[in-house]
Amino acid sequence: MNKYEFTLKFSLTSGLLEPDAYIERLGAEGCDDALLGVGKSGRIALQFTRAAENALNAVLSAYKDVRKAIPDAKLIEAAPDLVGLSDIAEILGHSRQYIRKLMLNNQASFPAPIHEGKSALWHLSSVLTWLQQENRYSVDEMLLLVAKATMQLNIAKETACLDPSLRAEVLSAVA
Repeated sequence: MNKYEFTLKFSLTSGLLEPDAYIERLGAEGCDDALLGVGKSGRIALQFTRAAENALNAVLSAYKDVRKAIPDAKLIEAAPDLVGLSDIAEILGHSRQYIRKLMLNNQASFPAPIHEGKSALWHLSSVLTWLQQENRYSVDEMLLLVAKATMQLNIAKETACLDPSLRAEVLSAVA
């Protein structure tokens, strides 16, 4: 079994419990491998180091454990997943300008952002896979596995927002 590091961020609809109550409930449901952050009212973030057979099992089991402990918790984001150029630069140990140059010099093959505007966002796993395939960098394999797993959870969360009567049509159109 490997240990996988990731963060799950949730909004809390009740927002009434003290942080100590969350800690006890989370620990009782198997989240004793997480650090709990409660900086913003009505939000919690759990930074996990979870042992599992694979990254997806680690992320999904942690998500399920949190939902058992706090049923009204709504997933905001699983990380690492969504990144900007500065995040990519920090992960690779380069400047933002260098990563921007790398992107601009490889526009035909660099992954397309999932959001483009004043700031662009990418799925980290797409960028790491590209870097690996282009033989540009040695990529931390564990980070890539976790980024792929967190991306799947984030996409599933958003897919659940699709109108059920349109889901099949929309998904087939973008496939």
